[in-house]
Amino acid sequence: MSTESDILNLLPLRLKEARRKQGLSLDAVARLSGVSRSMVSQIERGESSPTIATLWNLVSALQIDFAGLLEDGEEDGRIEVLRADQTPTIENRGEGCNIRILSAPEDAGRQELYDLEFLDGGKLDSAAHARGTREHLTVIEGRLRITAGAMSDEISAGDTARYPADDGHCIQALGGVARALLVVQNG
Repeated sequence: MSTESDILNLLPLRLKEARRKQGLSLDAVARLSGVSRSMVSQIERGESSPTIATLWNLVSALQIDFAGLLEDGEEDGRIEVLRADQTPTIENRGEGCNIRILSAPEDAGRQELYDLEFLDGGKLDSAAHARGTREHLTVIEGRLRITAGAMSDEISAGDTARYPADDGHCIQALGGVARALLVVQNG
């Protein structure tokens, strides 16, 4: 971007595109960012220029790259690195379970990748996802019990379980800490 005018013209479009790619409403972005719904709407329409703090809150909520927000063109084949301390997490979704989001924000709702860490006995209870959704769980360390609907099985390090996730399901650590990679393929 070479001029202030170029930046002010592109910013609203990029923010709106990022929100829509993730299937988020204005209300959802407002809740995630702490920026009022009306302000988000005004920024997306180009009627208001955000402060740096407001812009930072929006890009953090949308999980998009602040520096790349205003770059011209598509990704140019560069390597995108997300440092461990920058990896988004999901809080309060399990007991004794830490969930790190490894997939790109634009993949939300299609195919998602998570790093799961469980304390001994920790578990992640999930409500039914959309019809046709499947999960693929690979244990890196420890042992886990997977319950999907009326089915249940145990898997250990190196094992992978694939199961329907369009019914209630639960993943629980057995006999110590456990770590796994979870792929959610939405139906």
